[in-house]
Amino acid sequence: MTRAAFSTALGTAYETTAENFLASSKSDALRGKVKLIMTSPPFPLRKKKAYGNLEGQAYLEWLSEIAVSVSEMLRPDGSFVIEIGNAWEPGIPAMSTLPLKALLAIADATGFHVCQQFICHNPSRLPGPAQWVTINRMRATDSFTHVWWFAKDPWVPADNRKILVDYSKGMKRLLERGRYNSGHRPSDHRINETSFLKDNGGAIPPNVLAFANTSDDATYVAWCRLLGMRPHPARMPSTLAQFFVDFLTEEGDVVMDCFGGSLTTAAVAEQSGRKWLALEPTEDYLVGGMGRFARSPGLVAKNAPYSDNVKALKDWAWSHG
Repeated sequence: MTRAAFSTALGTAYETTAENFLASSKSDALRGKVKLIMTSPPFPLRKKKAYGNLEGQAYLEWLSEIAVSVSEMLRPDGSFVIEIGNAWEPGIPAMSTLPLKALLAIADATGFHVCQQFICHNPSRLPGPAQWVTINRMRATDSFTHVWWFAKDPWVPADNRKILVDYSKGMKRLLERGRYNSGHRPSDHRINETSFLKDNGGAIPPNVLAFANTSDDATYVAWCRLLGMRPHPARMPSTLAQFFVDFLTEEGDVVMDCFGGSLTTAAVAEQSGRKWLALEPTEDYLVGGMGRFARSPGLVAKNAPYSDNVKALKDWAWSHG
């Protein structure tokens, strides 16, 4: 079943699986028109989670098939960005290679180019896996996920000037002084006397990103608590979605998340003036995710139980400043 849950002036959230939506006529209008697919599928965990996850070869085949279908939605200059976390072998302190196999399987199945690999480090992640980190004390905290940027064309438009970060204190002092030690470096690079004297408005970020998801979910979590719902247990940091929306899209482009979860990517797209589409089969997660759209223009429900909750959300949002 594929049905619209709610929409805003910029996008629509569907109650459906990625497989059902991509096989339905509702996907026809967007085929070849999506600029960015930014998503985080269920990770290939060895322990079953409430949001559902597969294991082993079944996981690889499932994710590859979806990636092939998703590729039909992209524009020729579109990008597919996917976050996949680590997995551990059951009962032993050893990591599984399944997440890396999954990413390679996507590349093999779709023919996508890997434009770049990123690591997303969450400095606020709780110590885990608990058995090996906090109980047996045999391993360090597993605090990062893999984020791979795929594209049909490796020359897809991207501009790192849109994702600059603040200069370090040392760089700011260098710009103030107007001089530094130039010359040869141990790496055999030669740094001339003016290479680093231009203020470009910020530094180019590395492909190791440090984002926590503890402070940007306040409205979402408060809305879930009001409804007596448990927030989604695997929420993407909005700063991660924002990084790629800023980097790879322009205002008015279409952003899609085929594993919507708590609708982080959709909400970032909405706030950034992008059109969006989100797919999520779990009704409770969609009702909770609406909390991210409390002040969005044109917020309307398409079906029950979203109708009553949209009205309640608007009343609650305006009464809480």
